[in-house]
Amino acid sequence: METVILVDENDHVMGSLEKLQAHQDGRLHRAFSVFVFDSTGRLLLQRRSSTKYHSANLWSNTCCGHPRPGESVSFAAHRRLREEMNFDCDLQEQFRFTYRIRLDQRLIEHEYDYVFVGECNDDPVPNVNEVSDWKWMNIDELKLDIETNHAAYSYWLQHLIVTHEAKIREAVNQKGATLPAADLKLQEQLFMLPPLPLVRQRE
Repeated sequence: METVILVDENDHVMGSLEKLQAHQDGRLHRAFSVFVFDSTGRLLLQRRSSTKYHSANLWSNTCCGHPRPGESVSFAAHRRLREEMNFDCDLQEQFRFTYRIRLDQRLIEHEYDYVFVGECNDDPVPNVNEVSDWKWMNIDELKLDIETNHAAYSYWLQHLIVTHEAKIREAVNQKGATLPAADLKLQEQLFMLPPLPLVRQRE
């Protein structure tokens, strides 16, 4: 049984709860999202396994997860990167945000999310129990595909690319890969997608 850390909107620990129960009840809990780019600025995407209890078979960022009680978020991010994608690399926290979204299977994702960015130039050999496919994709290609095929992508990846693109690009540029400036016209089109409900940003 996997347990998550319950927090308030300021990330103060409020207790712990079994992960599925937290998603059924929509309880705010601590989480992380990892974005790994190569030196040319391509993002490593994974397709979630068909056995996941929510968002199965959807394309998403390099990996996501939840720290366990007593575990730091950074340690958990490295742990899940190894468990899901079978590699590790330097990760730097870039920003945090909170969001609340209704998922499939009548679940509610309500997370205080830490976003980490890293760099790796090797192709992964993912854990087949966690990941069914993977690909490298640059941000502009990803934005276009989300615009035309958004049902293929996880809810949180769509939100992060639409709402926090500038922060992600800045983080990658600081690591040495230069990404083109955001296409504002395309960004306006993306905001015309069906709205993601009850998303709250935290700087």
